[in-house]
Amino acid sequence: MENIKPTGVTADRNKRLLIVKWSDGHESRLPFAGLRAICPCVECKGGHDKMGGPPDLEVLQQARDESINIEKVGAVGSYALNIQWSDGHSGGIYTWSFLRQADPALKFGDH
Repeated sequence: MENIKPTGVTADRNKRLLIVKWSDGHESRLPFAGLRAICPCVECKGGHDKMGGPPDLEVLQQARDESINIEKVGAVGSYALNIQWSDGHSGGIYTWSFLRQADPALKFGDH
């Protein structure tokens, strides 16, 4: 993953997808509800001892909250995104590595 970098990020509010284009040509299409459900912040994870680790792809794929939208996306240095959600939450730092690992297409070979 170290050599694979994002080349573009789009929050498609009509399709409710965060689209990340990568330097290897792959395009991740991550559902808003799923990303919100796997928020990596300490509050959502349930404590500091549960931080880190890969995203839960089952939770990402099963999340169906149609009311969740992205209000704002901002860069955190050159290593991550911070997402402000429509429910007011904005504590998660979504690293590029985390977002790449959250792509079910890469996990299940659909790339």
